[in-house]
Amino acid sequence: MVGVVKRRLKRSQILVSAVQSARSTAIRHAGRRKRRGIINACLAAAGTKKLQLGAGGNDLDGWLCSDLFPQPHEIYVDVTERLPFPDRTFDYVFSEHQIEHVPYPYGVFMLHECFRVLKPGGVLRIATPDLERIVALYAAEKSDLQQRYIRFVTDKFIPETSDYSPCFVVNCDVRSWEHQFIYDFATLAQEMHRAGFVEVTRHAAGESGDVALRGLEAHGRVIGDEEMNAYETMAVEARRPA
Repeated sequence: MVGVVKRRLKRSQILVSAVQSARSTAIRHAGRRKRRGIINACLAAAGTKKLQLGAGGNDLDGWLCSDLFPQPHEIYVDVTERLPFPDRTFDYVFSEHQIEHVPYPYGVFMLHECFRVLKPGGVLRIATPDLERIVALYAAEKSDLQQRYIRFVTDKFIPETSDYSPCFVVNCDVRSWEHQFIYDFATLAQEMHRAGFVEVTRHAAGESGDVALRGLEAHGRVIGDEEMNAYETMAVEARRPA
C-alpha cells in the first residue's frame, strides 16, 4: 500500500512539474513578444535611460521596469539570460533584493551583463541583504538594534518558534523567499571589479551621492519596517569606466 501511495505521489509531482514548466515557457514566450515594442520605444526616446531589474511591482517613474514575473507596467526580463538590450544603452541600472534570488554563477553573469548594457560612465546600484550584518547577530553582546531585528524577523516570518534566537533568524534570512546566495560587501565588490566596474562604494538604503539613485528602495515598505530594512540591506554602487 505504501508503495502504491509513493508511486501516485511521484506521478503527481511529475505532472505538477510538467505543468509548471509549460507555464514558465509560455510566460517567457509571451513576455519576449510583448517587450519588443516597449524596448524599441525606450531606445528611441531622448533623455537619460534607466533600467530597473526585478521591479516586483515597485515601478519607478522614468525607469524601464522589468521582472521575471512582470506586472502590467513591467517587461519580462530573466537576469540569468543575456539582457535583451544593445551594448552601452543605459545610464543607470538598479536592482533591489533581486540578485540574492539567483545562484552565485548567475549573479556574476548578471553583473557582467549590467556592465555590458551600461554606457561608459554609467552606474549600477544593487541593494541586497548583507551577510556580514546577518552573521553579526551571533555577537556575544548584541546592540539594541540587533536585538530588535531578531525579534522583528522572528515575530513576522518564523511562526514555528517563539525563541528569539539568531539561529532561526540566520536560517530564515539565508534560506527563505527562495534565496540562493547572500553576499557580503567584500564579495559583491570583488565581483563588480571583476566585471570591469570601478569606484565601488557602499551606501545605506535610500542614500546615494547621485541624486538619480536616492530614495529608490522600497523593501522597507514591503516588510513594514524601514529601520529593520536599513539594518539588513546594503546598497552597493559601481561605475563603468568612461
